[in-house]
Amino acid sequence: SLQARGGGTLSFLVFWRFSLENGCPSSTFCASEQQVVIPSELFLTLGAMSFVENLLVVAAIVKNRNLHSPMYYFICCLAVSDMLVSVSNLVETLFMLLIEHGMLVIEASLVKQVDNVMDMLICSSLMSSLSFLGVIAMDRYITIFYALRYHSIMTIQRAAILMVAVWLVSIVSSILFIAYDSTAVLMCLVAFFLSVLTLIAGLYIHMFVLAHRHARQISTMYGKQHAPQFTSMKGAITLTILLGVFLICWGPFFLHLILILICPSRPACKCYFRYFSLYLILIICNSVVDPIIYAFRSQELRKTLKELRGILV
Repeated sequence: SLQARGGGTLSFLVFWRFSLENGCPSSTFCASEQQVVIPSELFLTLGAMSFVENLLVVAAIVKNRNLHSPMYYFICCLAVSDMLVSVSNLVETLFMLLIEHGMLVIEASLVKQVDNVMDMLICSSLMSSLSFLGVIAMDRYITIFYALRYHSIMTIQRAAILMVAVWLVSIVSSILFIAYDSTAVLMCLVAFFLSVLTLIAGLYIHMFVLAHRHARQISTMYGKQHAPQFTSMKGAITLTILLGVFLICWGPFFLHLILILICPSRPACKCYFRYFSLYLILIICNSVVDPIIYAFRSQELRKTLKELRGILV
């Protein structure tokens, strides 16, 4: 947040409050060593890249009617979540730079309000990103195992209800997280993260085991050249890659949250806290990498992005 770091986004309200409540400078998060500082220019660059990339993904899905399906609507919502990370990063970093260079003078109460808005944005992004990864995984699961009934199960109306529900829950949850006790916020976020990942992992394990078994049966009956589920499995692989990237990028941050809960005063944990800015960079990198995965693995989306690039150029 604005009061807890020297650049970037997502210091999160709990770290600022944790520092004040334990009587130590918020810039060090009670660690015995100085925080590892990441240049603000890097946060700005990654934030701008992420914003442009995800904006192109959203524009491509809106432009191409062939992409007007529940699956791509969910991907579009995931891109919007990544854009929230970018926007909060850009706005917060610009505020920090203006304040540090004396170009903007604001009261402490206003700083706290801006800080809460940024925290709400990033919390909404986290909740919605995890939720849409779960929704997309369920969509792929239905596509693979209920192919003949897919269009009757996952209708546009039901997809719209799912999207609205995810956004509403994410926004309301982020507001509640800002308003209530920081320890409860940490516990809820960690519990939500672990429960959703468990659900997604269970879906993927069931998906790949049964799909592989079914593919072997088809191969035995019709020969290796007959692969009716290739497209659906390709989509599942894409989502597995997305989930892996998400874990790599968000995992260190959630480990940070867990350590705040279980060992805030131990030297080893304090050492891990020093690299908090690096964990923020990884989170923003997740927003940068996601659109690249979409572009490389979806021919239709890649084609539309090329058309958009031609129009812009």
